[in-house]
Amino acid sequence: MNIEILTALATFAFVSSITPGPNNLMLMASGANFGFRRTIPHMLGIGIGFTIMVVLVGVGLMSVFDRFPITHTILKVFSVAYLLWLAWRIANAGAPEGRKGEGRPMTFIQAALFQWVNPKAWTMALTAITLYAPDRSFLAVLLVAATFGAINLPCVSSWTVLGQQMRRLLTRPKLLIAFNWVMAALLVASLYPVLLTG
Repeated sequence: MNIEILTALATFAFVSSITPGPNNLMLMASGANFGFRRTIPHMLGIGIGFTIMVVLVGVGLMSVFDRFPITHTILKVFSVAYLLWLAWRIANAGAPEGRKGEGRPMTFIQAALFQWVNPKAWTMALTAITLYAPDRSFLAVLLVAATFGAINLPCVSSWTVLGQQMRRLLTRPKLLIAFNWVMAALLVASLYPVLLTG
């Protein structure tokens, strides 16, 4: 892979990792509700989980979609249902005082497994392998995964920091509840491109 292609890959990894999507919106909500330190396992789960996902997609999972197109539809339906459930959980994270302590940040394993039902993660992984490892050689796939691994974690962490900073403004319970409902609505809105594709 020459320097021009590597630069293009790094740019793609940065833009796709830093822009809003289910991972980043959930991290922002987690940063606001639980703070940076308690959200670290969530961030690591995304960064490491997505890197592993890219490798597995590159070494064979793409061919499953090619051979059995119905698997793509099943994945889409399951992903939308799961994201709607997560949006509901985010909306109710800022519960009144009587229910305080019910919510907890996503764990490392939960965040890593979430990548497999995250439509944006699938789009990123499939596009990255198609464009930057078209021959699907193991070395090329590893390079794509390593590039994402190096770029993704700092990008998603910035959303947690943003949420943590917003926490200072969300000191009143009603403001935190309103923020969580807005984050939930944005998470649902992030499904719009997925629902448009065939």
